[in-house]
Amino acid sequence: MTHSRNLATTCVRAGGQPEAHSNALVPSICTSTTFAQVSPGQSPTYCYGRTGNPTRSRLEEALAELEGARYASTFSSGLAAVDALIHTLDQDAHIVASQDLYGGCYRQFTKLWSRFGLQVTFVDATDVEAVRSAFQPNTRLLWLETPSNPLLRITPIAALCALARERGVASVVDNTFATPILQRPLELGADIVLHSTTKYVSGHCDVLGGALVCDDPQLAERIRFVQNAAGAVPSPADASLLLRGIRTLHLRVERHCQSAAFIASTLESEAEGVEVIYPGLRSHPHHEVARSQMSAFGGLVTIRIPGARAEVDRFARATQLWTLAESLGGFKSLWCHPPTMTHASVDAAERERIGITEGTIRLSVGLEDAGDLATDLLEAIAAIAATHSTPRATNKAVLA
Repeated sequence: MTHSRNLATTCVRAGGQPEAHSNALVPSICTSTTFAQVSPGQSPTYCYGRTGNPTRSRLEEALAELEGARYASTFSSGLAAVDALIHTLDQDAHIVASQDLYGGCYRQFTKLWSRFGLQVTFVDATDVEAVRSAFQPNTRLLWLETPSNPLLRITPIAALCALARERGVASVVDNTFATPILQRPLELGADIVLHSTTKYVSGHCDVLGGALVCDDPQLAERIRFVQNAAGAVPSPADASLLLRGIRTLHLRVERHCQSAAFIASTLESEAEGVEVIYPGLRSHPHHEVARSQMSAFGGLVTIRIPGARAEVDRFARATQLWTLAESLGGFKSLWCHPPTMTHASVDAAERERIGITEGTIRLSVGLEDAGDLATDLLEAIAAIAATHSTPRATNKAVLA
């Protein structure tokens, strides 16, 4: 099902039909763990809370509609969704995956699923030929994350998904950073969309969740089987919070993008010696690819400050409006240090190889005033400037 309405309308209305018994406009939270059945052997819509729940069904309906699909399955966290998808593969399957993806995925692939025969080749997914060369006879899944975490590299979704389809390989795109508001992976050829709904879908830092969305009925049935068999489902209360978050997703994402663009431009122009990574800057190596497949450039900005841990610690003490914390996509501006936080499980040599240096800082731009946030960052950067003197960058930020 391709979306025909504006996404703002979909956010407000998807999965939001009035309750049949009361005409309530806000769906009730159904806490029942079991449901009465008419006779043995039938297949009722709801029978047991792990298998299905009315509140969860509303959430899944809304997420599917947002991604322009027919099917969605939700989970208790983003990593539970990752785990469920791998469960659909056969033993000794091979995955080709973006090399700079979320550290939790890397940990699952290399420290957990490798014990059961899963093989993963990590590759620079911005390079089509590198991806082509990584396919093996037992490759079953192409795993893409774009923009990537934390380096905000942009993968050409359409080209790579076409490459996978030629080889009979399913493709999944982690759309957590972009959200369905900014990027439409299924329309670009992906088979599956992955979300950590903890992030922008929730938007309020108060609920964990994950989702897998697809348009293929057989694939959806395999995912649904794992969802029920493994049981890592969201609670009805969590589903209700996520459904509430969807109602304002379009407004929040618009503000996140506007502020992130302003902050990235300001930092690249005024923060001496600091590398600024943001797909909306023309200095970004994949800017044109981002323009071709995203409607805006997201609410995350990554910077590399000169120096190492001592300078990062000084940055932490100097910021006033940015909270050092895991996660992203919430109403409050957060920053994290990937080498010691989100990507601590990635081997140090691998982090260095792909560019996650000790001075790498990921900024999740919140809903505060963008000018206040930029000023706070410039003051924090100035506080560490005395320890390193790097020539001022000559390229100026130009947003498309």
